[in-house]
Amino acid sequence: MKACQQRTSGLCWLLIAAVWAASTGCTAFMEPRNPVPVTPNPPPAASPVPRELEKVTLPRYVIEPPDILLIEGVKLVPKSPHRIETFDVLLIRVVGAFPEQPIDDTYAVDADGTVNLGPTYGRVNVVGYTIEEAEDQIRDQLAKVLTDVEVSVSLIQSVGAQQITGQHLVAMDGRVNLGTYGSVYVAGMTLEEATAAIETKLAERLEDPEVFVDILAYNSKVFYVITQGGGMGDDVVRLPVTGNETVIDAVANIGGISQVSSTKMWIARPAPNGVGCEQILPVSWNEIAQGASTATNYQLMPGDRLFIAQDRLTAFNTVVTKVLNPFERVFGFVSLATSTANRIVRFGLPNTF
Repeated sequence: MKACQQRTSGLCWLLIAAVWAASTGCTAFMEPRNPVPVTPNPPPAASPVPRELEKVTLPRYVIEPPDILLIEGVKLVPKSPHRIETFDVLLIRVVGAFPEQPIDDTYAVDADGTVNLGPTYGRVNVVGYTIEEAEDQIRDQLAKVLTDVEVSVSLIQSVGAQQITGQHLVAMDGRVNLGTYGSVYVAGMTLEEATAAIETKLAERLEDPEVFVDILAYNSKVFYVITQGGGMGDDVVRLPVTGNETVIDAVANIGGISQVSSTKMWIARPAPNGVGCEQILPVSWNEIAQGASTATNYQLMPGDRLFIAQDRLTAFNTVVTKVLNPFERVFGFVSLATSTANRIVRFGLPNTF
């Protein structure tokens, strides 16, 4: 009887185990299921916001006040007829001169208005003459010691070139001063456009002028680091843009995060006038500094505002101090007056005589 009961109990347990296995989805003894097709997640799209490892080159530089330009004259020859001036440089070539004393070189016009052709040929006055007239003057001088000579004179450098070569500040009106040649508007132009504008201005008085223009000081493109002062006002630092700065560079330039600041910060990027809205880029400083994360170490652009929020507890303490300070002063005055009055009542006024 007991054996029968044990056999029946074993069958029950076997049946229970089979039902449990089927309910749990065990398919070891069944047909394999067809694999469910899995669509792979598309790769994340590249962020349009440049950052530490995904920097971009900035657009062509546009000149604005108060940039400083370096302008060098390559070809600055006055228009004909040019009257030779003191310190002009002339190229003089003579065919028929003595072989041992040739005349084929550049000569500067001395302060007395003459060019020195050497001890054999002497000095020739050329100031105030045109190039053709200077050739006649030199030919007449050489005829004293030579026969059948040909003279060629060219203007290599005019004293006027000294008036524009050098550093030029772009003034608040967007113009650069070219000395006696006037001024020219260059704000909003690239280097190529500014070069063309300057050459066009010089062409009013020079013959096919050529100049080299470069930017000596990039003063007009900056970004700002604004640090909340914990209830004591904001600090603003203006830093130049070189095209390679990131958030960590900006923080390093101001000496790190101050004691009244938190690690909460963001970049406020202005939008072009009338196009879209301003862009707010949250920055995870702890991840940048402690984890070497580059995800929010954004590349800074001209006009960006890196805002570093204040520590709330420090700000709250400052506000409480500001509120309580006037009352503490009043209570101090009242306490001092009361103490003085009590002392007078008890001991009387001091005898100063």
